[in-house]
Amino acid sequence: MDIMKMGAEILSQKLQGGGASADTDAVKSALEGVLGGEGGGLDYGSIISGLQEGGLADVVGSWLGDGANEGISSNQIQDLLGSDKIGQLASALNSDEGSILSGLQEALPQMVDKSSSGGSLLDSVGGLGAVAGLAKGLFK
Repeated sequence: MDIMKMGAEILSQKLQGGGASADTDAVKSALEGVLGGEGGGLDYGSIISGLQEGGLADVVGSWLGDGANEGISSNQIQDLLGSDKIGQLASALNSDEGSILSGLQEALPQMVDKSSSGGSLLDSVGGLGAVAGLAKGLFK
């Protein structure tokens, strides 16, 4: 499953609902620029550690688990990614920051959740050792 494409589709639908024109390929490219790690995939390490450092270990735990995903506020996303990246994404998609944040509130939890289902997150973050290091940070 192409996680960036899935996230782009969610964000595109949110932006289109707000009256903006959002081509999924353009949204995917913009997301890769903001959320991507090396190779264009989602930078799980930065996202997970950023959430942990922001006091949101329970939130990220719900995303990584198989149960329901806890929500994240637009302010928490702004803190996680930074105003510069939100602005960059809004500019690239010819949208406003509020719409981008609203879309990411829905897309980001689903992207991490779908990546962790069935173990595919292991491959994405560098195997079991990397996940163990991330989990160790969750349970400090």
